[in-house]
Amino acid sequence: MSRRLRAVVAVAALAVGGLGACVGDPEPAATKSPNAAAAIPTPTDFHRGPASTARGDDLVTVETLVTRLDIPWGVTFLPDGSALVTERHKRRILRVGPGRGADGELTVRPVTTIEGVYANNEGGLLGIAASPHFRRDQTVFIYYTTKKDNRIAKLRLSDRRPRPVPIVTGIPQAGVHNGGRLAFGPDGYLYATTGDASRAGGAQDLNDLGGKILRMTMDGKPAPGNPFKGSLVWSYGHRNPEGIAWDANGTMYSAEIGEAVWDELNLILPGRNYGWPKVQGMGTGRGLTNPLVVWRPEIGVTNGIAIVGQTAIVTCLRGQRIYLVGLGGPVNIGSERIVGSGVGEASIRWRPGAGITGRPLEALTGRYGRIRDAVRAPDGSVWLTTSNRDGRNQPVPEDDRILRLTFRSPSPSSTTR
Repeated sequence: MSRRLRAVVAVAALAVGGLGACVGDPEPAATKSPNAAAAIPTPTDFHRGPASTARGDDLVTVETLVTRLDIPWGVTFLPDGSALVTERHKRRILRVGPGRGADGELTVRPVTTIEGVYANNEGGLLGIAASPHFRRDQTVFIYYTTKKDNRIAKLRLSDRRPRPVPIVTGIPQAGVHNGGRLAFGPDGYLYATTGDASRAGGAQDLNDLGGKILRMTMDGKPAPGNPFKGSLVWSYGHRNPEGIAWDANGTMYSAEIGEAVWDELNLILPGRNYGWPKVQGMGTGRGLTNPLVVWRPEIGVTNGIAIVGQTAIVTCLRGQRIYLVGLGGPVNIGSERIVGSGVGEASIRWRPGAGITGRPLEALTGRYGRIRDAVRAPDGSVWLTTSNRDGRNQPVPEDDRILRLTFRSPSPSSTTR
C-alpha cells in the first residue's frame, strides 16, 4: 500500500527504566494482590536500535498462572486485582485470581454463562472489557457471535442473573474472521475490532460493519470525533484484526491476521484505509496505509498485542511464539523504506522509518503452542492466553493456559538470532 500520505505522528520516547500506566484499559488502579510478583522493568538493551544485544528469550520470564481452561479468548482486569476471562466455546466468563489455590495457581471461579452465543469454529464468546467506572457500575462489555450476527453487549455483574443487553448488532459473522477484540482507549471510549466474515468486499464499504475498527460510547453510539459522520467506523480495510493496544502517548496499534501472504502490525489512525482486500502487506495503492511490520503466516498469524514501555508484545497462533517489537522515534506512516530478512517461511519485514527500532525479536517459540491474547496487567506484566484446544493443535493436559510474562535484563553473552 503506497503511502503518499506523508502524515507524521510524533511518538515520544518513554523512560525505559520504568513502566507507564495500563493505557489500554483506563480503570481505576487495581488493588495489588499479596501474591503478585513485583513488576520487572523493561530492559533498556532492547531499545538501543536495530542491532539489539539480546535474543528474545533472554529478555522474558514466564510463569504459568492457570491451566486446563478451554480456549480462553478475552481478558480484562478489575480494580481488586482479579481478571475476567472469556472461554470462546463454553460461553463462560471466569473470574481469575487475585488469590491462589493450594496448587499455587490463581483461583478460577465461573461468573456466568452467556445465553444465545453461537460457538462455531472461530465464533463464540470473544472479547471482554470492563467499564472504566467498574467500581461504580459493575458493568462489563462483551463481543459474541449469534446465529445471525456478531454483537456487542453490556452486562451488569451485580445483577442476580446477569444478562447481556446488546448495544451494537448487525456485525457480520461467519465461521472465520469474526474479529472480536474489545478495549477502552485512553480517551474513555470503547473500541472493537471486526473481521470481514469471509466477505472481503465489505471491508471497503463504510456502511458495512465488517473489516473495521469501531469506536463508540458505552451506549453503542458513534463516539464524538469519529472520522465519518454518524458512523461507528474508526478505520477500515481490515481483514481480521484481533489485537489492539495503545502506548503511553495514546498512539494506537493493531495486530491483524492476513490471508495467506502477510500478517500485519499496524499503527491505527482515524479514517485511514488499511487496504484489504485491495492489498495485504506492504504495497502500493492510492490512499492506502502500509503496516509497520509484516510476517509470513508460517511464523505469524499475529493475534494479540500489548505494549510495555517502548516494546510491543505481539502474539502468534500458527507461529506459536511472540515477537518483541521495538517502538521509538518519529513515525512517518508514508515512509517507503522497507527492510527485512529471509524469504518464504522465514520472512519478516519492517519499516524503520515508521518508528520500528529494529528486527522484531521472537521468543517462546514452540514452548506453549498457539498464543492468542496479550493484555498488560496493572502490575506491568503481560498476561498471555493459549488456544491449543481450538482444533488446530494437539493440546497437552495443561492446556489451555494463562501465562504471566515479565521482562529481565539480558546476560552479557546474549547475541541476536
